[in-house]
Amino acid sequence: MQDNEHTHSTREGLSRRAFLKTSAAAGAASVLSYATFAHAQGSDKIRVGLIGCGGRGTGAGIIDCASSSEGVELVALGDLFQDQLDSAPERIKANLAHRNLPVDEIYKVTPDAMFVGFDAYKKVLACDLDMVILTTPPYFRPAYYKAAIEAGKHVFAEKPVAVDPTGVRDFIATSKLATEKGLCVVAGTQMRRARHIMAVVEQIRKGALGEVVSGQCVRRGGGMLDWYAESKEKPASWSEMEWQIRRWLFMTWLSGDFIVEMHVHNLDLLNWAMGANPVECMAQGGRQVRTAPEYGNVYDHFSAEYEYPNGVRVEYMGCQIDGVSTRNDLWIVGGKGKAYIDFGASFIEGEHPFRYDGPSVEPAIQEYADLITAIRAGTPINEGQQVAESTMTAIIGRMSAYTGRAMKWDWAMNASKLDLGPEKLEFGDLPLEPVAIPGLTKLV
Repeated sequence: MQDNEHTHSTREGLSRRAFLKTSAAAGAASVLSYATFAHAQGSDKIRVGLIGCGGRGTGAGIIDCASSSEGVELVALGDLFQDQLDSAPERIKANLAHRNLPVDEIYKVTPDAMFVGFDAYKKVLACDLDMVILTTPPYFRPAYYKAAIEAGKHVFAEKPVAVDPTGVRDFIATSKLATEKGLCVVAGTQMRRARHIMAVVEQIRKGALGEVVSGQCVRRGGGMLDWYAESKEKPASWSEMEWQIRRWLFMTWLSGDFIVEMHVHNLDLLNWAMGANPVECMAQGGRQVRTAPEYGNVYDHFSAEYEYPNGVRVEYMGCQIDGVSTRNDLWIVGGKGKAYIDFGASFIEGEHPFRYDGPSVEPAIQEYADLITAIRAGTPINEGQQVAESTMTAIIGRMSAYTGRAMKWDWAMNASKLDLGPEKLEFGDLPLEPVAIPGLTKLV
């Protein structure tokens, strides 16, 4: 399945379930407690399966995994589409070679370990492997994750991990099962491993800002109008279901809309910095530019007010529109100072100024290094609930904007029955839900 390649703009020049019917708060330990080395220790083989052979899976997922640690072997591939599966081996090999990685030592997939269709994930999980990388569109994540944990596999799950509250609850339940089984789960919220961000969050934990009183989270970027351009018009050979899945980024049931699919990164950092999940959200949004049928039913802009415990309110602004002024940053303001965070820099101004000047790592690689290190050491780490809660933070923003209703965290997490998935997962007709209209779209 085609997966999205993310692009990030930075400041200061720095870079689920029709078929599944069957915390943000940091701990007391230092947030700098992750291993600081780039490679997992040990030379024993880690046999990996890849489910989702789009751009994320073949261009980053397995490549970053192999870059992180010696002894990684890719042994199975699965995708919904035959063309994606057929082209995956050469794309993977080329990307491994581009990083000067030993292709023949890593790529061990034989033709009988390549699977296609809606049940491909089950066949991958039936293979002899240690861990699986989940890089399909987000809708599929809760079901695939559950199947992986039930099969006893360690999991790397790309973000977000669901598109609706039903999926989030499923993911959290599976994460508890993973803990019971002693399995490792790492999420693709990679910026939690950026050393400059870790350092500033630790300073916030130590009280450098005093009492936090407000904040601002902004991510404005391009419209991605030419994403997977060859699929804009549906070929006669494709069913409506196939077309929607191939253009999943613009279909709310598959992506969750961009606030969930992409901006979960930013909202994850916000929850981390605040040391809590929001208690309520009120949002608005719409689409003014991406109005053509090929852009499905997603919005192109959102804004929201997230209320955190103790009445702290943080404003979020996000858009995907070409030609706008771009920003990608986070401010946390306290009585003694303010903290700035983006994907490339961070600092604190005020009574306790701070700027990180230590070593750095590549977060997208480090997350795999940490996962493989934990697997080899037999010391499980589990980020499942954390990423599920960050996903829910984004989901309540979308739900509020779509309906025009303020959204309480506890209601969404415990009572909402919203399930965006189709009744059947099969190729054929699939009417697309209309674009949401605040005040008219019903709250579920």
